[in-house]
Parts: sequence; structure tokens; C-alpha cells
Amino acid sequence: MASTTTSDGNRSPKSPEEPHIPTRSRIFADLTPLRTSPDYRRLWCGNTVSWMGQQMTALAVSLQVYALTHSTFSVGLVGLCSLVPLVVFGLYGGAIADTVDRRTLGLFSASGATVMSVVLATAALVGYHRVWLLYTVVALQAVCFAMNSPARSSMIPRLLPTEQLPAANALNSLTSNLGLMGGPMLGGVIVGLWGYQAAYLIDVAAFSASLYAMWRLPPMRPDKGDGARRRASVLDGLRFLATRPNLRMTFFSDMAAMVLAQPRALFPAVAVLWFAGDAKTVGLLVAAPAVGAVLGGLFSGWLGGIRRHGLAILVAVASWGAAIACFGLSRHLWLGLFFLAVAGCADTVSMVFRSTMLQAATPDEMRGRLQGVFIVVVAGGPRLGDFLTGSVADLTSPETAVIGGGLACVLTVTLLGLGRRAFARYDARDPQP
Repeated sequence: MASTTTSDGNRSPKSPEEPHIPTRSRIFADLTPLRTSPDYRRLWCGNTVSWMGQQMTALAVSLQVYALTHSTFSVGLVGLCSLVPLVVFGLYGGAIADTVDRRTLGLFSASGATVMSVVLATAALVGYHRVWLLYTVVALQAVCFAMNSPARSSMIPRLLPTEQLPAANALNSLTSNLGLMGGPMLGGVIVGLWGYQAAYLIDVAAFSASLYAMWRLPPMRPDKGDGARRRASVLDGLRFLATRPNLRMTFFSDMAAMVLAQPRALFPAVAVLWFAGDAKTVGLLVAAPAVGAVLGGLFSGWLGGIRRHGLAILVAVASWGAAIACFGLSRHLWLGLFFLAVAGCADTVSMVFRSTMLQAATPDEMRGRLQGVFIVVVAGGPRLGDFLTGSVADLTSPETAVIGGGLACVLTVTLLGLGRRAFARYDARDPQP
């Protein structure tokens, strides 16, 4: 019998009056998690609002840094200031999430991020414009995010039954991609009309939604597992991952896509060389994968009917690589945008099933640490991909880098699947890590 989750975090049998809708018949995103769990609904809504505010702030900081320095290198350092804390504290934040009340960790880390936005707003209001302050705040915000994300993600399996996890992860993907699309656009408009302080103040207000959602949650203490002494050990999480081949495969497959077939560093060049375009063309190329990802989230209802999650990940990652290779062959802008959108949609499918496998096949006492590894891969993989693609393009040509990267992704994920056939046989009804 299916189950829902009460406000105290315990599972309860599904009401017999609630109609069962076969998941394969769905087209649009499955909203069942939002209907059945008030706690998850508040958490999702709060994260949606706060994530939009964070993306507004990210753009505002970049614009402010450029206005102060007139240097694109200085703007690029903003990304580095966030990447290093994400990689370092992502692992440690996951370990902490496995040793303390995750609700408390989520509250403290979200409060810290709110304070950082207050600092940005205050500095802008009083006219204290210093690049070092912006860099420092960005780094501290990344620390807060690295602490908050593993705690929040590892809560979801405690709030929802296992069969609703794909739908929940599709909704989370929709939030992420809508924020990445809408946040910068709103941020640009707000900064242009009312200045940097307006964007930062709106971000402060947006964080209140996340804080409220965390406050309303029941205690989220991790399970004690085998009863061993609890300690924040990153190495324990890595040792656990070393013994779980199916979970390792979720990371390997994602790295194959993000490192080998990541074309975004070449968008400024290919916009001119392939499509005779300008900055507007670059904007379209950057937006196309996000548009595809949003569409993938909106039309994700059918994902709940898929049981072979490992096979779905392999197919999705191979589809990403094939779409990127086709983009490298395109010389008509509309066709190139189409293939980038297909790649973005495939990435959403991969993300949904990778997240679901991590949540369903990982014991509760290890979920935070595995989510920490997930953050490191998601944050570091695309940056490595930018470096690799840019280097190959300099040594050969953009065509070779993009087409070769896409084909290398397809080949690599095929070899991964052949080398670990049990991954393709992974069944969501019997999760085996």
C-alpha cells in the first residue's frame, strides 16, 4: 500500500479515497508530492522563492563587480570565490548533516545566507562599494549553501514515500532551472530600475520563505545506523561510496556528460564563427539548455512510471552527448538552439533519476554525505568541462571540441554501462546501492 507523510515526519497509509492515477498516463509534472505532504510543499515553495532571489543577487554582484573594476577577469573571480567553498564545504556539510538535526542545520545555514544578503544590501545603501567585500560575501554565501543543500536534500526521503521521489526531484529540477532563467532576468531589470540594493533587499525578503519552511518542519535527526559513535567524517562517506557500485555509477555518468561534453565555454566563439551573431546570439545559446530543462520538468509526469532508473540515466546521458555532437554539426541558429534544448531536457531526466537513486538506495545515516559528494560533482564537473573544451578548441577547433566531446560522452557512458551491467538492471522497486 502506498503511503503519505504526516507533519511529524512519520509515514501513514494512503487514504483509500485518494484516486490512483497511473504514472505512465501523466504528461505534465506530477504534483502529488505537493498535495500529499504539507511539509514538502512548504519546503518546495520556500526553496523556489529563495532560489529566485539568490539568482538575482548572483547577477547583481557580477554587475557590481564589473561596474567597480571594468574587468571581465574580476567578474570571473566571482565564480571562483563560490566554487572553492562549494567543493570544500560541500563534503564537510554533508558529513555534518549526518550527525545533527538536519532541520537545525538548515535553519542556521539559511539564516547565515540571509545575513550575507543583509550585508550586501547595507553596504549598497550606505555607498560602501568594495570588491573585496563582494568576494568575501560570495564565498560565505557558498559556504552556507554547501551546508544547507545536503541537509535539505536528505530531508526529502523522510517527508515522502519512495514512489514519489522521482516526482519530487522533477519538481526540484523545475525550481532550479526556473530560477536560473528568471532570476537573472528579474535581477537585471531591478538593478536597472532601483539599483543593487533593491536586488539584495528582495533577496533578504525571499529568504524568509525558506526560513519559514524550515521552521515548520519536524525534527530531522538522522538515523543512528549501526549505533556507532556519531561523528562528522567525510572519509566514512567516501568509504561507503567505494562499496556501492550503482551509486558510483550515477557520479561517473554525470561526469561523462559534464566534463567531456560541456560546450558553454565556446558559446562566444561559435556565436560569431558558426552563426555570424553577436552578444544576443550568445544569450540565446546560454538560455537554450535551460529552456529545454524547464520543459523537461514541466512534462515530467511520465518519469514516475520508469522503474529501470540506471538504464534511464545511461540513455539520458547518451542523449545529452548525441545532442551536443549534433549541435557541433549545426550551422543554422534555430537548429543549434533546438539541439541544445534537447540536451537540457536530457540533463533533467538524468538529474531526476540520479537524485532518486541517491535518496532511495542510501541509508539515512549516509544521505547527507552522499548529497555532499553530489554537490561537489555538480559544482566542479561543468568547470572542468569548460577548461577541457576550451583547451581542446585552442589546440584544434571549436568543431572538433564540441563534436568530439559529444561523441566521447556517448562512448564513455556506453562503456560504463557495459562494464557495470547491474546498473542498467537497477530496479526502483528493489533499490540496490
